[in-house]
Amino acid sequence: MTVRKLQQKRGWAWNIAVPIIKPLLLATTRQEWIDGDRIPGTGGCIVVMNHISHLDPLTAAHIVYDHGRLPRYLAKSSLFRNRALSRFFTAAGQIPVERLSKNAVGAYDAAVAAVRNGECVVVYPEGTLTRDPDLWPMVGKSGAARIALETGCPVIPIGQWGAQRLLAPYTKRPHLFPRKPITMRVGKPVDLSDLVDQPRTQEVVQQATDRIMAAITALVEEVRGETAPAERFDMRKAGVRPTGNPNRDRNKRERP
Repeated sequence: MTVRKLQQKRGWAWNIAVPIIKPLLLATTRQEWIDGDRIPGTGGCIVVMNHISHLDPLTAAHIVYDHGRLPRYLAKSSLFRNRALSRFFTAAGQIPVERLSKNAVGAYDAAVAAVRNGECVVVYPEGTLTRDPDLWPMVGKSGAARIALETGCPVIPIGQWGAQRLLAPYTKRPHLFPRKPITMRVGKPVDLSDLVDQPRTQEVVQQATDRIMAAITALVEEVRGETAPAERFDMRKAGVRPTGNPNRDRNKRERP
């Protein structure tokens, strides 16, 4: 199912990836895309969504690609350490991010430049797979908000559910069959117009971040048919490390 034809040149990396990955997704998932036409067909934009599985970049690429855009991601720098993978990801337009490092500023600059160049940048504002016990969106990081405030571009929220059935968080064995339903609901652009021209204070950035996370959470509530917790899970308050396997960390804490 192609909703909107791609207007960009794919390049060699996408010419390799699409014929391999798209048939695999069609064979293992059933897509329910709601209001996907809200993804802009042209022009710089940010797509923001909740993060529930390591397969999220593939399922997100599916909906974005089939609505006529090539997604660009802020990807972990570790994926670029292998020379062949680095060449592939770079050719596909992906942006390496060194977490918890001053070099993360370079990723921000690259993302801003990509948006200003008319690209569609996909961001997971939580910064990592959700650690909420019931997989609800967590407290968000400020990256997406900062990019949006700097560029004034549309911020398109997506609430998704189902990818965790294909590959559960922090596991390595996918459950490919039977085909898993993947639901994605695309929301209206997050209104940040009153904040764009204000000084980039911490308070302004936090307001923008909160609005983005509220929009995503509302969409997740719709696709799940449930109500999210009144307070979002906060890794700092919970004393959870931003990296590593939470299941392994939990086992270590529980050892006598």
